Amino acid sequence: MYCVLGTTYYNMPKNWQVAPVAPTEIKAKFPELSPVVLQLLYNRGLDSQEKVDEFLNPDYEQDLHDPFLFKDMKKAVKRIMAAVKKGEKILVHGDYDADGVSSSAVMTSVLQKLIEKFRPEEAIHELPLQIYIPHREKEGYGLNVEAVKGFIKDKINLIITVDCGIANAAEINLCNQAGIDVIVTDHHSQPLELPQSFALIDPKVEKEKYPFRELAGAGVAFKVAQALIKEAKKLDDQENWEGLEKWLLDLVAIGTVADCSPLLGENRTLVKYGLVVLNKTPRLGLQALFLKAAIGGNNRINGGLKDYLPTKAGWLNTYSIAFQISPRLNAAGRLGHANTAYRLLITTDRSEAEDMADLLNQTNSQRQVLTDRLTEEVRQKVETSLKTEKLLFALGKDWPLGVIGLVAGKIMDQYNRPVIVASENDGEIVGSGRSLPAFNVIEALQQLDYLFANYGGHPAACGFTLKDKNDLAKFKKEIQQSANKNLVDKDLTKALLVEAVVDLEEVTWSLYDSLNNMEPFGDSNPRPKFLVQSVEVEALEPVGKDNLHLRLLVKQKNGLLRKFIGFGIMPEHNNKIKKGDRVDIVFDVGVNEWNGNRELQLKVIDLEKKDE
Repeated sequence: MYCVLGTTYYNMPKNWQVAPVAPTEIKAKFPELSPVVLQLLYNRGLDSQEKVDEFLNPDYEQDLHDPFLFKDMKKAVKRIMAAVKKGEKILVHGDYDADGVSSSAVMTSVLQKLIEKFRPEEAIHELPLQIYIPHREKEGYGLNVEAVKGFIKDKINLIITVDCGIANAAEINLCNQAGIDVIVTDHHSQPLELPQSFALIDPKVEKEKYPFRELAGAGVAFKVAQALIKEAKKLDDQENWEGLEKWLLDLVAIGTVADCSPLLGENRTLVKYGLVVLNKTPRLGLQALFLKAAIGGNNRINGGLKDYLPTKAGWLNTYSIAFQISPRLNAAGRLGHANTAYRLLITTDRSEAEDMADLLNQTNSQRQVLTDRLTEEVRQKVETSLKTEKLLFALGKDWPLGVIGLVAGKIMDQYNRPVIVASENDGEIVGSGRSLPAFNVIEALQQLDYLFANYGGHPAACGFTLKDKNDLAKFKKEIQQSANKNLVDKDLTKALLVEAVVDLEEVTWSLYDSLNNMEPFGDSNPRPKFLVQSVEVEALEPVGKDNLHLRLLVKQKNGLLRKFIGFGIMPEHNNKIKKGDRVDIVFDVGVNEWNGNRELQLKVIDLEKKDE
């Protein structure tokens, strides 16, 4: 969708790439839209009235697909309802990341309600519903044989996986042999061998007909919940099933944003309404987390959870989830056990909520320190291979498995290359990878399937365990050769994606309001960046503590003046730009509020002095 705007920009610190201008025929379709807004919609592939309406005005009732469009949904619902009515033992098997624990909470919440309503009285003394989330370091991702043996011993009748299971053919076969039915709900890419589960609900399976393929694990779990609620309405139309469904949306929003799922189509609708729920969530654990971590403006810690008030409307957004909520939920599984995060999401006890929030806050702080230290260690290891390899590889001894994926992501962000970080722990090689769109890392792993005890993931992220640590050298050689071949002609200069070239008079409060209507921002719907060209510097001054920031006043050729602020860019541009210079500026549009005043804030992302 993006192309390079001329060759001039290749000499810049970043490769500025500007979206191609929307064609005339598209503009003719939407005469009521401003050229800038139309360009933003076109960049997102929204080229029909139906797509534009769904994007700008998501409708919960109209835009969500029927969950029974999943080919196995009817079969799954029938089996689950039978298990509930017979009083069978049901186990939800989750995952240890933020999407996994959110998915688990979605599934157990709806199952618990069904059990309360429809389970026979004679079976009420038994434990009807269990949750199992594996330990990241001790058990790894997905089902494992030892855990399955425990499920068999406990006489579990039905297992429902969430955010996992698609890559567990062997473990599910073991369940089948023991008479345990398994319903897989997942969203990861199809492996070479599909599990022979009772039902399989995964939008990425090749033969699946569900019309939206990009649901997160929490989104898939929610579609199962929707289907179960539809069935429950037939049995009891007096219950507020619609309320149960919509109060799950805060969990769906957390899981979807945390998993970096595209915020277009059905995901956009789920997250938009999920943020409404999140801003007034009744979940005591989330309320406690908001207070303890001052998330969404909630810094009234001294008042305690009993004095919690819903956040100011709109304060919790996708940024809150991505950078404040999900890191704390993820921290539990990275350095301890994800049960802590799960308990936080489902607890109804105030004291437990505050304890869990405190623990997650402390664990996240530890995670930050550990990640920073390990990132520096990995950076030193990979720098020697920058000139020879397209894929960067680092191996350590006893590195914490819970943070190696984070470290891989940080190294990829710095060097803009695929990265694999692996660790040898107790004689076993476990690795995590992050990749660029130009290199599908899960396909690369599938080509080396014979080397792994287990593996899985997405085109942009993967995890694996080698069968034999002695195969490490072979794996490293093969994966780097694959990356070198795929990326041989690719420019790996980090791209700065620009949505549109604008004139300063187009940057108005009306544009700001239009950008607000494009929320929630996230993957595939990034906050727009604009480019203004050849503006003259009228004034500039360093500002802020240690003079790290740069304030600019620039003038367009028609005489229009505008202020810009560049946070943290003063060291880079000190003594390079002066009054009278002409510059190109990439920026985004926000608002600055102080003492009751309100003005548009144009924040510099990057700038370059024009040649004389």
